[in-house]
Amino acid sequence: MNERPWLKHYDEGVPHHIDYREEPLFTILEEAAQKYPENIAIRFYNYTITYRELDELVDRVKSALHDMGIKKGDRVALMLPNTPHYVISYYAVLKLGATVVQMNPLYSPREIEFILSNSEARAIITLDLFVDKVKKVQDRVPTEFFIAGKIQDFLNFPLNILLGIKNFFSRVPSIPGNFRKFTDLLNHEKKPIEVPIDPREDIALFQYTGGTTGFPKAVMLTHFNLMANVQQTVAWNPALEPGKERTLVVIPLFHVYAMTIGMNYTISIGGEMILLPKFHTKDVLELLDKYRVTLFPGVPAIYNAIINYRDVHKYNLRSIKVCISGAAPLPVEVKRRFEELTGAKLVEGYGLSEASPVTHVNPIFGVNKAGSIGIPLPDTDAMIADEDGNPLPVGEVGELAVKGPQVMKGYWKNEEETKKVLRNGWLFTGDMAKMDEDGYFYIVDRKKDMIIVKGFNVYPRVVEEVLYRHPKVQDAAVVGVKLPDRADELVKAFIVLKEGESATKEEIIEFCKQNLAPYEVPQEIEFVAELPKSMIGKTLRRILREKEEEKIKRSRRGQQQS
Repeated sequence: MNERPWLKHYDEGVPHHIDYREEPLFTILEEAAQKYPENIAIRFYNYTITYRELDELVDRVKSALHDMGIKKGDRVALMLPNTPHYVISYYAVLKLGATVVQMNPLYSPREIEFILSNSEARAIITLDLFVDKVKKVQDRVPTEFFIAGKIQDFLNFPLNILLGIKNFFSRVPSIPGNFRKFTDLLNHEKKPIEVPIDPREDIALFQYTGGTTGFPKAVMLTHFNLMANVQQTVAWNPALEPGKERTLVVIPLFHVYAMTIGMNYTISIGGEMILLPKFHTKDVLELLDKYRVTLFPGVPAIYNAIINYRDVHKYNLRSIKVCISGAAPLPVEVKRRFEELTGAKLVEGYGLSEASPVTHVNPIFGVNKAGSIGIPLPDTDAMIADEDGNPLPVGEVGELAVKGPQVMKGYWKNEEETKKVLRNGWLFTGDMAKMDEDGYFYIVDRKKDMIIVKGFNVYPRVVEEVLYRHPKVQDAAVVGVKLPDRADELVKAFIVLKEGESATKEEIIEFCKQNLAPYEVPQEIEFVAELPKSMIGKTLRRILREKEEEKIKRSRRGQQQS
């Protein structure tokens, strides 16, 4: 691909090409510990860890895992929320040349069993809060070592005080005898252990993805993939001041977006990470205000909650410089209101697990186009492809394909799926998109979420953008409902109204008629108290579709019985 119209829209100081470091990812921590030893690396409630202390703790845990028998190439699962346990374990595993296996702490026992078995993880590190679920599958997985920490490992006041003010921690179980205590790893003697690592070939991370269409697949990301994406994203904002930035990390670190933008990004510039295990709007606002946060990566659901919080004007949010929104489409109205409220730059980006994850971002200081995911990062090519993988002209909708140093090695033990998405050096994302004449890209929707109405393609995001503009609507999701004996689908909108507001279905439909093509207008409206969300803040349209399908099945059974 020779033409890259987006290059002329890069901010001043952003390079077109980067000389990528052929080094293991953990070197960013070692360098930060050398340059900023007494800077705070982690703030967790009232507990702080400096970069010198963090590197020391990482080396102790590395030595403990080594003495347990964990070696290069082994997999170690981390089933942890945003606590210091995660950051320490992550870098300790990498320093051993082992692979981090990302796991959501809210996984069910069935999901835990699948991932531990599929990854062949030799060890799992979790918290006492989640050990009961792990115990249920302990005898059915190849995992040999089970390690559990406690929240109070990194707190300076009694846990009962914390429980009185935070509702994340619902109980405090004891660590069973066949689980090792994380504190034992922290207190282990540090030993000099050198492990040779080939950054381009050695796998740093397994990130599971694609569980909505079958069994999840483990994306294999190398040290080079992850290091390249850190360098690309840091280069995107040349105004950053190394050693002086503060990042609030409330999006979960087990998600690749938070891992790269919240953790690796911050550590690479010697910044301070303020960790919060669970999102509550009031808690986030208090931390943003109290610690004068400058970087705030998030998802649309977080920014939407903030702008709609009734007491938001009591908090000073003017310290925020940049917010990068990812993981889900950012409604134009949410961007506009958040920037008015904070004075910060809220720029939409795009990525996927298979690309470490970031491939596109809007310029920080340059032109931000409404509804656009922005332009490709340095050394990242992108195109809109037809069904045969050929590039489409400007303005036409097709599948987004990307190419760059951040693109994965492949899926673990799944050559068939790897060949489907990695073709001729391009990663085919499964997202339907278009590009304008300036090289700005626009996600139209997921390929699988597209709705067919009377032969026309209806993209849920287009309809949702209109719904967000309605003054009474706080949140919205649109899905296609397949009806019996009909070839096409019905467009249904699920709507959360703003607090204190009321509206009729007819009112919403009329608003849509004024702003959408006739075939795009929802035929059904359902008002709900909340929408199903993943822990990262994505609206789970799949769950809404499944509920509708179940309703239809029940209705048909009732008709047959009568």
